[in-house]
Amino acid sequence: MRSLLLALLMLLCLPLQAQVTDRRPLQFQSELEERRFRALADELRCVMCQNQSLADSDAQIAVDLRREILQMIRDGRSDAEIRDFLVARYGEFVLYRPGISAATLLLWFGPLLVLAGGGWILWRVARSRPRDAAPPADDTGDW
Repeated sequence: MRSLLLALLMLLCLPLQAQVTDRRPLQFQSELEERRFRALADELRCVMCQNQSLADSDAQIAVDLRREILQMIRDGRSDAEIRDFLVARYGEFVLYRPGISAATLLLWFGPLLVLAGGGWILWRVARSRPRDAAPPADDTGDW
């Protein structure tokens, strides 16, 4: 009983050990650095929020990734190297516009396949109906 109480007390204290991170606004050294950073943050997706860019997200991981991107810019990495690093870490999902590859074929061409399949079904249904059948007579006489 005593060990159960101790375990419960330890579980309750876990949130107190949460990491507090620096939420100060980022300081840019030049206008070019800020433009590069904003362009990258706008084209990369928050891995937690999924429908927000890194620039728009308030999630902790987005805050951390923004700081990491700024540090990589300051370290002299190119935009392509930064994108490649994030794709290697989080997958193509982190890009709003992923490249065409075997893994993303369904993403790029899936909507077109669904549209083509729906058109084919409509065409088959329209062909299966008899063409010379007269429409049913309206017996009610009400217009």
